[in-house]
Amino acid sequence: MSILEILKVIVLGMVEGFTEWLPISSTGHLILVEDLIRPEVSAEFMEMFRVVIQLGAILAVVVMYFRRLNPFDPGKSRRQRAATWQLWMKILIACLPAAILGFLLDDWLDEHLFNGFVVALMLVLYGILFLVIENRNRFRQPVITKMPEMNWQIALYIGMFQCLALIPGTSRSGATILGAMLMGCSRKVSAEFSFFLGIPVMLGASVLKIAKFGFHFTGAEFFYLILGMVVAFIVSVYSIRFLLGWIRKNDFKPFGYYRIVFGVIVLIWYGISSLVA
Repeated sequence: MSILEILKVIVLGMVEGFTEWLPISSTGHLILVEDLIRPEVSAEFMEMFRVVIQLGAILAVVVMYFRRLNPFDPGKSRRQRAATWQLWMKILIACLPAAILGFLLDDWLDEHLFNGFVVALMLVLYGILFLVIENRNRFRQPVITKMPEMNWQIALYIGMFQCLALIPGTSRSGATILGAMLMGCSRKVSAEFSFFLGIPVMLGASVLKIAKFGFHFTGAEFFYLILGMVVAFIVSVYSIRFLLGWIRKNDFKPFGYYRIVFGVIVLIWYGISSLVA
């Protein structure tokens, strides 16, 4: 364990925390940053680490929205507790499609789609979609402006869009936000529902990765994992606040432009790397 390796883990935690909740693909950024700084750990550990540090990110959502997501809060009325249970049912319904496909296709996706070209393609494609959908909604008023207005069917449809995020570079938040906006949700509802969906999805993915890796961590690996999660948690709090503040007065177009530019950079980077190799 060295100071340099600790700094690398801190950088990766910062990248995860900042990009997980923004619709710009945390996976795409982590892949590029990993190639740049090259942590001195096994490929198997890195594959697991990339997913499990998301636990720090989802903890930020749990802490920030704890009262809203807690159906046992004694300060809530019976009606409010019922509404919270309904919200959790919508979250679980929306998570079912991605949970089933992710469990069945996890190894196949890692083997066939986890590469620079796919990541770059998805970054650019969904960047264009953000621009197209924002232009489409320019003169339309959202149908759903509050979470209770979302019904079970719309939650399931949004969950189907979340399945697209199984392809690296898509962005889980990006896919769910786009899906929610297409279903008539406001930007705020789309973003917050995307946050909530991340809790069971990322928790399940983390448990699956840890189970496949096994629990035979070295002392250094365990420290790196905890440090990455702590950094991801801290940065996620600021990232979520930034996004919510941004969409109060702005649209998602800048994220679309950013994705396109970043996707081209990733494509060039991996093209050069393959030629050099």
